[in-house]
Formats: sequence, structure tokens, C-alpha cells
Amino acid sequence: MLLDFPVQNEKETRAGFGEGIHEVAKLNPNVVVLTADLAGSLKLNEFIKDYPERFFQCGIAEANMIGLAAGMTIGGKIPYTTTFANFSTSRVYDQIRQSVAYSGKNVKICASHAGLTLGEDGATHQVLEDIGMMKMLPGMTVIVPCDFNQTKAATIAIANYDGPVYLRFGRPKWPNFTPLDIPFEIGKAQQINEGTDVSIFACGHLVWEAMKAVEELQNENISCDLINIHTIKPIDKEAVIRSIAKTKCIVTAEEHQQNGGLGDSIAQLAATHFPCPQEYIAVQDTFGESGKPLELLKKYGLSSEAIIQAVKKSIARKNQ
Repeated sequence: MLLDFPVQNEKETRAGFGEGIHEVAKLNPNVVVLTADLAGSLKLNEFIKDYPERFFQCGIAEANMIGLAAGMTIGGKIPYTTTFANFSTSRVYDQIRQSVAYSGKNVKICASHAGLTLGEDGATHQVLEDIGMMKMLPGMTVIVPCDFNQTKAATIAIANYDGPVYLRFGRPKWPNFTPLDIPFEIGKAQQINEGTDVSIFACGHLVWEAMKAVEELQNENISCDLINIHTIKPIDKEAVIRSIAKTKCIVTAEEHQQNGGLGDSIAQLAATHFPCPQEYIAVQDTFGESGKPLELLKKYGLSSEAIIQAVKKSIARKNQ
């Protein structure tokens, strides 16, 4: 693949979280884990086996889980809360705002099964608004890693970050391509390909779709600057501005509503520093539906083919 990013295998990003939380528990005795009846789905079995005294099963009581986590920070613990992304945000937004964000508590809100790729569970579980909800909270860090290795690395890194974090990842097996020797730096974008014709900013599962698009576009002599914005907030302003100043046009790609997501964050930076054409690959103000993950991505315009068309449109607008 691009710039020494070969595909190693396919693994679930949630499994990366499971390995990461087990690893960080060895390094930091203050790390504890809470779950809302979803220990298996969040791949917590190894953690529970080795650190049972640091695991708290809260049952189907997500709001209570957030309150418990906030309280634990007062005693110096580093709580990781775990459930599906929809239940990690929409169901408990008031508790997160009041007990975690407003109070600046050191809670790590870890959210699996995000976006359309939750698949067959359907629209009620496929949260597509959570990035916007969480990034609007003052002091909240928002991280959306792209594969197994990066999710594992992010899970470990956030333990050393003092402050509330929202960590978003997915359900299905997905290509795993991030090299293990690349450190995860919160707020530091990851350059995947160097190019001069267009800037593509992607996060989560859409980084892989963007990589496929870039390879196809190279065959058409279109040079793409591809950047993985794994930290939506705080965003890497320098990397974004440097790229768009070079290419003078933008495509953003995310598994989220267009309103409030990564694309909005990029557009704000462009508007205030280097205005230029921008095309959005995102869900267009609609809920999802039940279906196979890849089929849903294609239907809702979140595929490599859609990215290719958006790139050509953005370049055409630049050249008008």
C-alpha cells in the first residue's frame, strides 16, 4: 500500500481496544474498566481474567456508569467506560456534560460499534452524530483511530493524558495496516501519502477507503495528499493548513453525519486560514438501516468510488 503501509491482516478495531486495555493495565495500576453489560462485545475478557478487582459491571445503566467513573477519578483512578457508541453518547450526554466535561474529570469514554458498519443492528444503534456531540463539549478530546493497531496504541496513549477523552472505534473486521513502530500522538495527524493535487482528510474506517481511492487516482496521474486525522479534537491545525496551502482543494471522508463531523472541523480551518473548494464524503442528514457493513458504506456514499468522484469534483472546482 501507500508509503510503507502494507495490509497485515483484517482485525476488528474493538479487538485492538481489548488488547490495548489489557496492556495498559500492566503499565498503570490506576486503570480501571467499567462496562454496561457489554464486556464480551468490547473484548474485555482478558482484562477481567487478569484484573478482576479492577473491573466493574454496571449493567444496563449507562448513566450510572458515567457517574461512577467520574467519582472514581477523585480517588486517583483512571476509569475507562465501555459500551456501544450510541449508548456512550446519546443516552448519557447530560451525565457526560455535567459530571465529566464540566468538571474536567479524567474519564476515558470508549465507544465501540460506531457508524454504519455496526451493520445488521440497524439505525437505532448506528450512531452517526457522536463526533459532533462530543467535540462540542469544552475540554473533551475526540479520537477516531483507523485500524486495530492504531486503536490499540490510542487505548494505551490516553491513559497518560490528563482529561476527558472520547475514543471511537468499530465492530467489523477491517484491514489492519498501521505499522506497529509508529507512536500514537494525540493531536498529531498521520501522513499516509504525499501529493500535490488534492488534500484528502479521513478518519476511522474511511482511511482505508481513502487509501484505495488514492491508489486508483495515481493511475490517472492525480496526486493526493492523504492525511489520517485520528484526533478530531484537538485537530492538527498545522498539518491541515500546510496541506491545503499546497493543494488548494479538499475532500473529507468520515463514517458520520456531514453536519458536525470531521468535515466541519476542516472547513472551519480552511475558512479562517486558506479558503478553497471542499467536497464531503459523509452521511447526508439521514439515519442508517440494517444491512451488511460494506453494502451500507456503498449505499450511503462512503466508498472509495465516492471518494474518487469527490476528488475529481474538488479539483475541477479549483481549476474553474
